[in-house]
Amino acid sequence: MIPEHVRKILDECGLAAREFDAGTTATAETAARMLGVQVGQIAKSLLFAGKDGKYYMVLCAGDKRVSSSLIKKLVGCKVSMADAETTETVTGFRPGGVCPFGVTNVAVYIDRSLSAWDTVYPAAGTDSSGVPVAYERLRAIVGATECSVTD
Repeated sequence: MIPEHVRKILDECGLAAREFDAGTTATAETAARMLGVQVGQIAKSLLFAGKDGKYYMVLCAGDKRVSSSLIKKLVGCKVSMADAETTETVTGFRPGGVCPFGVTNVAVYIDRSLSAWDTVYPAAGTDSSGVPVAYERLRAIVGATECSVTD
C-alpha cells in the first residue's frame, strides 16, 4: 500500500502510481518487466551516507551505476551506500520501494541519465509500484539538483 504522504503528493501533482503484487518491482529489472518499459526508464532512488554526516539521494536510470568518484566530487566528501536499516530510518522507505516523494532532510540529485527518456518510473514508496512521470516534472516535484554521476 502506498504511504499516505506519498499518495497525497502524487494526488496534488496529478500523478497516479501503477500498483502490482507485493515485491514485484523491487529491482530495476523486475520493475521494468512489470511496467513493460526499458530498464533505463526505471528511476532508481539510491541513498548515500556522507562522511560529513549528511545523506544524499541520487535518482538515476535503472541500467546505470553511480560512480563513487563522481558523487564524491559532487558532494565534496566520500560517501557510501546506506544500508537497509539506515535507508528506512532516513527515508521512511524500505529498499526496493525507496522513492523521492516526501523525503525530507536529504539532498536529492537527479542524474542526467534519466533525461534520455520521455517517461521515467520512480517507485511510490513500495516494492510494488511505479509512477509514470516526465524527467523535468520529476526533477521539479522533488526539488532535485541535476547532476552527472553515473558511469
